[in-house]
Amino acid sequence: MLRTCFNDGWQIRPKVNPFAEMAGAAAPFRAVTLPHDALIEQDRVVTNGDAALEDGVRAHFPAGVFEYRKTFFVPQEYQGKRLFIEFEGVYRNATVYVNGNYAGQRPYGYSRFRVDAGRYLHFGQDNEIRVEARVHQDSRWYSGAGIYRDTWMLVGDLVRVAPDSLCVTTPDIDTKRAVVQVAATLDNDSIEIRTLDLVTEIRDAAGIIVATDKAKVTVLPGEPATARRRLYVFDPLLWNPESPALYSCEVRLHDENGTVDTDSTVFGIRFLQLDSRSGLRVNGETVKLRGACVHHDNGVLGTATHARAEERRVEILKEAGFNALRMAHHPMSRAMLDACDRLGMLVMDEAFDVWTSTKSNFDYSLNFPEWWERDIEAMVAKDFNHPSVVLYSIGNEIPETGSPAGAALGRKLAEKIRSLDGTRYVTNGINNLLAVLSDLAQMSEQAEEEGTGINTFMTNTLDMVNAISTSEVVTERTAESYDLLDVAGMNYADTRYALDRELFPNRIIVGTETFPTSIDNNWKLVQQYGHVIGDFTWTGWDYLGEAGIGRPQYLTSESASEVIAPYPYLLAGCGDIDITGHRQPASYYREIVFGLRTQPYIAVQRPEHHGKTWAGSPWAWSDTISSWTWPGFTGKPVKVEVYSAADEVELLINGRSLGREPAGEQHRFHAEFETVHEPGELLVIAYQDGTETGRHLLRTATGPVQLRAEADRPAITAANGDLAYITLTLTDADGTLHTAADRAVSIEVSGSGTLAGFGSAAPSTEERFDTSEHRTYEGRALAVLRPTGTGKIRLHASAPGCEPVEILIAVA
Repeated sequence: MLRTCFNDGWQIRPKVNPFAEMAGAAAPFRAVTLPHDALIEQDRVVTNGDAALEDGVRAHFPAGVFEYRKTFFVPQEYQGKRLFIEFEGVYRNATVYVNGNYAGQRPYGYSRFRVDAGRYLHFGQDNEIRVEARVHQDSRWYSGAGIYRDTWMLVGDLVRVAPDSLCVTTPDIDTKRAVVQVAATLDNDSIEIRTLDLVTEIRDAAGIIVATDKAKVTVLPGEPATARRRLYVFDPLLWNPESPALYSCEVRLHDENGTVDTDSTVFGIRFLQLDSRSGLRVNGETVKLRGACVHHDNGVLGTATHARAEERRVEILKEAGFNALRMAHHPMSRAMLDACDRLGMLVMDEAFDVWTSTKSNFDYSLNFPEWWERDIEAMVAKDFNHPSVVLYSIGNEIPETGSPAGAALGRKLAEKIRSLDGTRYVTNGINNLLAVLSDLAQMSEQAEEEGTGINTFMTNTLDMVNAISTSEVVTERTAESYDLLDVAGMNYADTRYALDRELFPNRIIVGTETFPTSIDNNWKLVQQYGHVIGDFTWTGWDYLGEAGIGRPQYLTSESASEVIAPYPYLLAGCGDIDITGHRQPASYYREIVFGLRTQPYIAVQRPEHHGKTWAGSPWAWSDTISSWTWPGFTGKPVKVEVYSAADEVELLINGRSLGREPAGEQHRFHAEFETVHEPGELLVIAYQDGTETGRHLLRTATGPVQLRAEADRPAITAANGDLAYITLTLTDADGTLHTAADRAVSIEVSGSGTLAGFGSAAPSTEERFDTSEHRTYEGRALAVLRPTGTGKIRLHASAPGCEPVEILIAVA
């Protein structure tokens, strides 16, 4: 079918009932371009008590109902054809109307769906489509709202290739050739039998045809036909994370009058294997998953899913040492899957955060019994041709997994996936504590008294959590839920890894969610045990919502039991990488633990908290930044952390040695130095067996503050989904970041683009991301520009006490 972008020309307003509209109480519509997050534009709410905790998980954004509309012309020649409108994601409870007629709905906010619009259209005229979206207390993180992913118009003849039906598998591969099996479903909505030629072509990355086939297919009226062909690619290039070679497949339907329909997809040639000794193998090579859990928001853009935003996240995560992503806790966007395919990132795609047991007041459990099969079908159809996808997860921390009925339901989900795609493996992110919580009345009462749910309970009782995880009650109650999986996904249960090797010798484990502060111990277990295939940290990229779970806390200021922070906290504060794409100290530590970085790394604890007793949650890294600029603290005590795989490190201030301290694996890749702050240079040198292996230098920023602007790329395209990222920094004349000179930065955007989002990584702020002024955080801010046509985009930035700067981005 002909696929056309449907993102332009939309309008939005808050939804009101028709009686209010008759009374003139409705707000006017305003123009927007999709993808669009309606919630990020709303004022956040200040609440107290239990309501503050509930609102904090959603970053203190309000509920809302939003109405989108678009007028579009349908040519007369489309009459007699089939026309669908496709939505890649609408959050949430989407209802679609075409020319005032109900055309379809989708309760789940993360599923791709289509509505058959043809029956309601006026041909040769303008038509109107309306979409309503509702967001309530239905998520445990910031969900966004509205039509936040791409939309498409699909137009096809009565005889056509059905959407999502083109499926490519590679069931037989060796070094000399690969069998490529291509299947497609052909629809015939006419009243006559049609016999057509089906042409299949496979091309390599350079566009050269490497295999082709032609066959006849007869399609009866109203009876879909599956056409299945085997083609052979000789001397194939195999897809793997280090060399993500891609091919394309195109199918064309022809009759005596020419081409009837076409469809195409991109795929990779690779094979997967799994066993308890070698773990996960890709093309015969064992791969340990260096995994990051990620939520779906794009920081200052909210949840608006632009292709470049997704690609940039994958690029940065890969550069930071990750080779696998777990989309938590819902299906990944098509744009991110495309990026993972191109860049070589393995994917665990997750279906649900809830089944039938509610976690939020109005969550998807209300719709799950009726809709789960369709949502599984949508996820698998979206993922099928993506070589990056190696695991499907049927859920995350599902309470039902500890009961026989829950295990039976899990089996249905797993078998549904296997019936649709037998080429990948099935897992489930099981929290053992949650699975048996109903049996543990005392702990359940404690969690209820604390009033903040599983996160707080886990934080306050970590020793008990570990004991429970290895208990007989967990072993017994979760046995079936684990046994129905190909890979046992375990959240915060590394104490079971060794135990289960003895109890369940055929059980293969992945750490679906783990504490960032335990990566060295967890990674040691991953490397030690063949049946443990990887570790997914919570979390790789910071996100909106679950406000403050990773924030620094001290006994002198806050209670450690307050996992969710009060307003105006906005971010979780627990990502290796912050929402602007800047790598935090934890990211460099993890890279060292993975064995991917030989250089040491310096992180300095904030001197204003020196001597206080740490009380952060297990998701909280130490309160450090990589800076030696601390005005007002000269001569005052400060603690310096050094991360290194070398066996010892030496710290020098302005050339004066503070001595050497052991580091390396035996000391958790970590050394600490107590000193006093002295402006100048802070240098660490790493030694292995007495020989220097690397060094890291920090300098104090001095002199006047300068404002700088740097683009991620000098040129972008006007194509749908591209963006320009402009990093704004405060530095001295030598380029050293002024981490303690934050101030408001104002920007103006002109030319062939517009401002899509502007903000910083400040974890607690009342500022918005849809304004042209924002205060830097630790010397940084980020502006994101969306092209509106070809030409040049001009960004002018200014800040008090700084010379203004300009930057031009070419748009082709």
